[in-house]
Formats: sequence, structure tokens, C-alpha cells
Amino acid sequence: MTESGGALESAARLRLVSAVDVVRGRLVATRLPLEVTGVDLARRRRRELLDQIDDYLLPRLRSDGAPLLVVVGGSTGAGKSTLVNSLLGAPLTRPGVLRPTTRSPVLVHHPSDGPWFTAERVFPTLARVETLVPPAGDLAGASAGSAAHERDGTPVDGVRSLRLAPYPAIPPGLALLDAPDIDSVESANRDLAGQLLAAADLWLFVTTAARYADAVPWELLRAAAARHAQVALVISRVDPGSGEVVADLGRMAQENGLADALLFVIPEARLDEAGMLPEAAVAEIAGWLTDLGGSASARDEVALATRDGVVTEVADAVGAIAAAADAQAESAARLAQIVEVAYAEASERVRAATTDGAMLRGEVLGRWQDFVGASDIMRTLERGVGKVRDSIGAFFRGGRPSAQPVELAIAHSLEAVTLDAVETARERIRSSWRADPAGAALLRDGDGATAGVTGAGTADLRAAIAEQIRGWQEDVLAVVREQGEDRRGLARALSFGVNGLGVALMLVVFASTGGVTGAEVGIAGGAAVLAQKVLEAAFGDDAVRRLTDQVATRLQTRLGSVLDADATIALTALAASGVSPDDGPLLRAAADSLTGAATQERSARGAIVDRPAVAVPALRGAAMRGRGGSWDDDAATGARPTDAGSVGDETAQPEQRSWWRRLFGSGR
Repeated sequence: MTESGGALESAARLRLVSAVDVVRGRLVATRLPLEVTGVDLARRRRRELLDQIDDYLLPRLRSDGAPLLVVVGGSTGAGKSTLVNSLLGAPLTRPGVLRPTTRSPVLVHHPSDGPWFTAERVFPTLARVETLVPPAGDLAGASAGSAAHERDGTPVDGVRSLRLAPYPAIPPGLALLDAPDIDSVESANRDLAGQLLAAADLWLFVTTAARYADAVPWELLRAAAARHAQVALVISRVDPGSGEVVADLGRMAQENGLADALLFVIPEARLDEAGMLPEAAVAEIAGWLTDLGGSASARDEVALATRDGVVTEVADAVGAIAAAADAQAESAARLAQIVEVAYAEASERVRAATTDGAMLRGEVLGRWQDFVGASDIMRTLERGVGKVRDSIGAFFRGGRPSAQPVELAIAHSLEAVTLDAVETARERIRSSWRADPAGAALLRDGDGATAGVTGAGTADLRAAIAEQIRGWQEDVLAVVREQGEDRRGLARALSFGVNGLGVALMLVVFASTGGVTGAEVGIAGGAAVLAQKVLEAAFGDDAVRRLTDQVATRLQTRLGSVLDADATIALTALAASGVSPDDGPLLRAAADSLTGAATQERSARGAIVDRPAVAVPALRGAAMRGRGGSWDDDAATGARPTDAGSVGDETAQPEQRSWWRRLFGSGR
């Protein structure tokens, strides 16, 4: 590659890393808190994507030349740990009868590759525990069935730790990871197994002749095939003459998108005293992995093919998360609209009750009549409204009673009207939200009780309403004082008192749009007319209309602030969920950028952009490949002679050797 070509490839990789970082940031920022249809699947997929980005994609992109990670996974009892130990020639992992056996994954690597794995560059959520292993080829101190231990001699039982086993016999540039069972009875083990497999450069998937058709493994294998992950299949415990089992497995692999996957067969064989398979049983896998470990170009081919598949999968999967984010936004908007409509109706209820004359009845009317000496005034009204001024003048000369009872009656009535409107709005929200899965979840607190998302308690609400009503009444009195100071010749009228004129102005407001025009509307209407005449006598017709509009606006503003504050409580609870209408579009934009950056990066390194990821390099030693051809029954049963004896010969137990020694010329 030319110097300019190398620079181009490097720049393209940096753009790809940046695009992956942006996708990761958008996934982290996108919350899916509302209970909508399909949200559980979307949440799980989002978590899986973040794990895959953190555990595999970013470390692989940022660490050119990182060791190839081969994850050995499979079903319960498939013999994963036994296979790993047999390949390595040392009991580094812990097989056993009790399930689950692999509670903490074991990662075997060359000591020189330790910096790649000891730092939290790969699997950042797993704690590291370094494991002591026997020297390569020296099994004298290893007891049958025992596993490697940590430096303090205590086995690891936690499912969120990673046991690192530096082992000189494994070649630099390649690492083996023994994963938990994918169908473990413990959900934490299943989740961890899926996380580890998603971070693999290469899957070595182990099953048995009895369980190869189980549904759970094929779900994972189909997902791997969909993203062109590099997979090799191992079927163990195959009895002689069971070629049809191997052929059926090959057929299933082809039907599930894994026609190019290598397939290795391990025959049924007796384990030796150390609990490992005879060397002949794993010879084919050993030879293939030996070649893979010794070929940098082969390792690069596998790593790039898997990496390209993961990038494509992430970009595609982000689209599904974006759709889930859209559903969240739609649900949040629907819940917010319920709140807005409920409080808009509450506001209209308050406005109507305080302007249609309804307030001019009951306690308010009685206190006003007491205040102005209603019996004399009403008799005057019956003789003619034109003589109201004489009655008012007589009232002025007769002394000035207190207006406070009228003010209190008005305050009580306003409080009742507003409280009823708020409680009605709250109940409407609770009822509508309970009928919506997303709203019902927001209404529940952590203990399942109704959460306080629909306002404060009644006592606090009453106090807030009362405070605004007192403020409005003070506003009215301030307006009256200001108007009186701006006019001359009001000494006689103002002897009625600022408070008296204030309550008169309040009553006029309550009938300002109610169509009250005279005594024909009854006693309440007469009270409003009297209050208006009092004000007109003091300030004039134009001033009364202006003051009425000003004070009415202030009343609606103050009571509206109570409604708005109460609505905000529910809207804040909804906003606190973190749902944003921008999440979906931003995720799609990030996915599009990732796709574009991946295309440029592949072009820069000369990859064929539209070609599916390549199959696992066959190299030498592969037992068979599932390409739709015939299957060799002799190969399927593993019945081929070796210099150490036949697998089927129970008396011939060859000395177990680390197959990595073949790299150094000690036999093939």
C-alpha cells in the first residue's frame, strides 16, 4: 500500500470510529422509559448494542493488530470447557456435572497479549481476575477435573468477572474465551454468554449429537449469520456410524445462512485422568486453530469480516431503536395532550364561573346586601333605577360598614370554584393515564402505589389558591386607589371606602360577560347593576369599563397560574422520563453517517463494499465444510488412524500435548 493510500485508510478509519462514537452517544442519550408495545425488546436490543459497541466494535476499531478473540460458546453440557482444556493441554477451565459450570468466563491468552485484555479496553463492565495456570506442557501438578485458581486459591463464582489466564503455549495474536452456557438456568449467565459471543471475532460454537437441533442455539446462530459473523461449528459426542446426524447438522446450517461455516466433528471418546479428550479427537480443530494463530493475514481476514458485519448490524439495528424512540415520543405527546386538554377545560370552567354571574349568588350576594343595606336599595330599584344615586348618597351620609365580610365571601367562592376545576382536571388525567400503559406506569411509584404526578395535596392546593385570590383582591384595591388619586371631586364617593369600591368592582367583574343589564335578571342581576352604578358614580362609565377589563384579566392570570403550576407537575413527571421527539431522527442520522463512514472505510482499504463478509478461512486441518456437498462418514465419526492410536481404542491413551507446540515444529 502506498503512503498516500495508508493515510487515506487511516483517515477513513478515524471517521468510522467517530461515527460509531456518535451512534453510541445517541443510544446512551435515548431512553425508552415508557411502557409501549414492544418496548422490552427494544430496551434489550439497545443494551445489547451498547455492550457490543463497548466490548467489541470500538476496541477492535481503535486497536489495529489486537489479538483475534475466539469465543467458545454453546449449550449446557456441550463440552465447551472440556474442549478448551483438551486443545490447550491444560485444565484451565472448569467443567463439571453440576450446571451451570462456567460461571465466570475464562480468557486464555499469550502473556505478551496481556495489555490487550488486562485494561478495560475489552469487556469494560467485567472485573478482571488473574488466574494461575500450570506451565505449558507440565500437568504434574494438575489434578483430574481441577481448574485453574486465582492467586489466593479461591475459585471465581461471580458471573460478572473475567478470569484472565496468561498461557505461554498459546500463540501471540490469538485468544480463547470459554463462555457460559447460552441456555443456562441462570438468566445472568445467559445474558453474559450473549454479550461475550457478540464481542467475538470468531465463534467456535459447540453442540452435541443429541442436542444439535435445540431452538436456543439456532436463534443465536441465525442472528450471527444475518450479520455475517464468522462461525465454526463443533459437534461433539458423535457415535460411530452417525454420519446422518452430521449431515443433518450441515443441512440445518445451510438453511440458516451458515452454509460456509466450517464444521468439526468430535467423536465419542473416554476422557483421560485430567478430564481431557484424546489428542486425536481434537486434532482437526487444533490444526485449524494452529494455522489461524500462525497467520496474521488469516486473523486479519477473520477480524475484518466480523467487524464489517457488526458495523452493518449496528447501523441496521439503530433504525429499529429509532422506531422505538418515535413510539416513545408519540406516547409522551399523547399523555401531554391529555394534561393540556384537561387543564384547558379547567381554565374555561373557572373563566365561565367568574364571568357569567354565578358568583353573584349565595354567600357573596348575602354579604353584599348586608354591606349596602339591600332592602332599602332594592325598594328604590323597584321605583326606578334613576333614583339610585339618592339612595347611595343617603348610604354615604349614614356611615360606612365594613366590606371585609364581602371580601371573604368572594374569596371563599373563588376558592371553591378553582379547587373544583383543578380536582376535575386531575381526575380526568388519572382516568385517562390509567387506561394507557405508559401513563399507568408513570402514575405508579416504585412500590406500586399512585405516584404524586397529578398535583399536590388538597391542603397545599387550597393554600396556593388562597394566596392567589388574596393577591388579586390586593390588586383590585390598588387599582381603585390609583384611579381615585387620578380624579378630583371624589371625596363624597370615596367616603364609601376603597374596600367598598373594591368589592363593587369585583362584583362587576363576575357579571362582565354574563349579559346582566338590569333588575329583570333577578336579585343577582340587581346586585351587579347596583355595584356598577356605585362605580360609575365614583369614576364614570368609561373608567368602569376599563377597570373591569383590567381587573378581570388579572383574576384570570392569577387563577391561571394555579392551574398552570398544577399541570406542570404532571408534565414535569412526563418530561423527567427523558423522552424527546428528537431521539428518533437523531438516531437515524447517526445510523446514516455510520453507514456512509463504513462504506468509505471499506473502499479506502480496498474491500469489496457490496460483497457479504467472507467465510472463515479454511486453512489446513478442517474436517469438513457445509457447502451443500456430501459428508464423509469416516470423518464424521473421527475414525482415522493416528500415530498415537485410534480414538476408539480405549487402551491407547496418547500423552496429552499442547497442540500450540505444533507452531514450533513439535509435530502435526
